[in-house]
Amino acid sequence: MASSHGNGNMNCFITPICADLKMMTPGIRPTINQPLIIGQKTINNRLFLAPMAGLGHIAFRELLSQCGGYGLLFMEMCNARAVPHENRHFSPVFRWRDEELPYLVCQIFGATPVDMARAAERIESEGFFGVDLNFGCSVQAIVKKNCGAALLKNPVLSSEIVKTVRKAVSVPVFVKYRIGWEDDPGFSVDMARRFEDAGADALTFHPRVAPDRRSRPPKWDYIRQVKAAVSIPVFGNGNVFDENDLEAILLKTACDGVSLGRIAIAKPWLFAAWSKDIQPADTILKETILKMIALLNRHFEPHMAIKLFKKYAIYFAANFKFGHAIYKELSKAGNMEAVEQHIHLLFEKNPATLKRPDLNMFTR
Repeated sequence: MASSHGNGNMNCFITPICADLKMMTPGIRPTINQPLIIGQKTINNRLFLAPMAGLGHIAFRELLSQCGGYGLLFMEMCNARAVPHENRHFSPVFRWRDEELPYLVCQIFGATPVDMARAAERIESEGFFGVDLNFGCSVQAIVKKNCGAALLKNPVLSSEIVKTVRKAVSVPVFVKYRIGWEDDPGFSVDMARRFEDAGADALTFHPRVAPDRRSRPPKWDYIRQVKAAVSIPVFGNGNVFDENDLEAILLKTACDGVSLGRIAIAKPWLFAAWSKDIQPADTILKETILKMIALLNRHFEPHMAIKLFKKYAIYFAANFKFGHAIYKELSKAGNMEAVEQHIHLLFEKNPATLKRPDLNMFTR
């Protein structure tokens, strides 16, 4: 079944234009919109929302769905041990709208094949597009549980997890991973082959070593090497912030698509801008954040809404010339009513914006 939501209603965010975006060569947009088979399913767009803790929640995904232009959305990381027993109506993470299930992938982290397989079975039973196995998170709280990138220290175990999950479900199985704990592209290639042999349907490769959060640029050439080593789709991830970056990663790596993280939070309309002949309206930033506020209020209790807003706010503020000052003001807000007041005051001042976000704010 093909996923066609990326062609949906663009809402009031963005307005059609007649010509392609000038920064993008004619060959890139057809590449983005070329159908791709993953497992036994087909997607019609090769741009993904990357899974991001505290950011890719149900409210943000609904905001993004109003813009359109993506192929798949990935949830936040979910604890595999908790997933079989989670109540979707109360969990802040394992929560979704039914209408997004045909293009939604649930990412899980865990330390054992049994835990990951049981979680995958629950995910399949709920109707998700697929399941994503996290072997890339290097946050200490995850690594110390022998989860995420820690599993790259044990190639046999990580491969066994993929194999066990593959046997447990029929939906597409994705694997997200990093270079490893040392800067060795050979290890990345070996792991890609192991994952493919174990039954993975697609790989998302973030070419940074596990201890490196974002202090060094990703090594895109390693994506090229991984792509050349396997026959399953490979999605590149890391430092794609504008049309030039998107074009460069596709041409230099030959990857099958791109997983967008921090830039998707800062500018959720870019999926549509890059895959369709549209551009954002002049009011895009104000419209976006007011919608985000409304959706957070709809989906979460007040204490959780304000907490999640503050995680989002630094990426929103990165769009402005004086983003640090704007973020400082927003982070002082004690509730969502105060946040909304700050936003209206902000745009009364007509603040100067940046075409490319302040990437220093993306390192947090």
